[in-house]
Amino acid sequence: MFDYRAAANKVLTTEINALKKLEHSFNQNFIDVCNLILANKAGKVVVMGMGKSGHIGKKIAATFASTGTPAFFVHPGEAAHGDLGMVSPEDIVITISNSGESSEILGLFPVLKRLKVKMISITGKAQSTMAKLSDYHLLIDASEEACPLGLAPTSSTTATLVMGDALAVALLQARGFTAEDFALSHPGGALGRKLLLRLTDIMHTGDALPLVPANTLIKDALIEISQKGLGMVAVVCENESLVGIFTDGDLRRILDKRIDIHSTAIGEVMTVKPTTANANMLAAEALNLMQENSISGLIICEDKKVIGALNMHDLLKAGVL
Repeated sequence: MFDYRAAANKVLTTEINALKKLEHSFNQNFIDVCNLILANKAGKVVVMGMGKSGHIGKKIAATFASTGTPAFFVHPGEAAHGDLGMVSPEDIVITISNSGESSEILGLFPVLKRLKVKMISITGKAQSTMAKLSDYHLLIDASEEACPLGLAPTSSTTATLVMGDALAVALLQARGFTAEDFALSHPGGALGRKLLLRLTDIMHTGDALPLVPANTLIKDALIEISQKGLGMVAVVCENESLVGIFTDGDLRRILDKRIDIHSTAIGEVMTVKPTTANANMLAAEALNLMQENSISGLIICEDKKVIGALNMHDLLKAGVL
């Protein structure tokens, strides 16, 4: 029986060795490339590559774009038939080819040179044509592919991908790119909801707020809890400043103590100094706050006045959970 595990481990070892060699490429050239891209405020980074290098190039361009470096991928074949019009003199072009001799890319160099576009090449051959013609060259020293035939791009594509990640992350940090900046380019998914959604976007306000004065009888407060459907009620003084909270859990506890709900005021059994939040708090932060305090509802205050409320179900509906 063929030893699949041994084959897989050989791939792992070969590719790890290729990545270890990559450390030597994080040299002055790498620093110069980062500074070039960082200083470019007017243009974008255009990534090109054929075949497997093209697939890696698409990923690198996507990583750049989502981490604060405007970028897009152009297929060299399509570029030769009109798509080169996407490239402006302010742009920076990154070409990817393990051999550094991709004819489709090299055929574009004369036009790109006429545009005076800055050229960065990522290749596995320091003396390749592409490396020599570029303004900057980043070496991928993956002399051994994980493919036993030495034909399928494996170690070289992995190392190229890591080089692209290294550039993108270094630039991200140099820019001071934040999680909120990242979320702005990912607004449609769960990530965007977690990083951008604030309590003011989802909290219940106005007539939907469960509020009662401290002198309200428990039986009447229960009606308010039932009508508003949040499993709690905020207890307020005359100017609607929060003085306490009463929840479904509190109800179970007072029933165990046989407290008369028809003659006892809510102010006598409420929880004083409850956990609160402000409207500008991120929904993800509110979720952490609720989990840390083992509570399922949250009152939102501004200058001690109650302006909103929500419960765990609201966070679930908003996609934060």
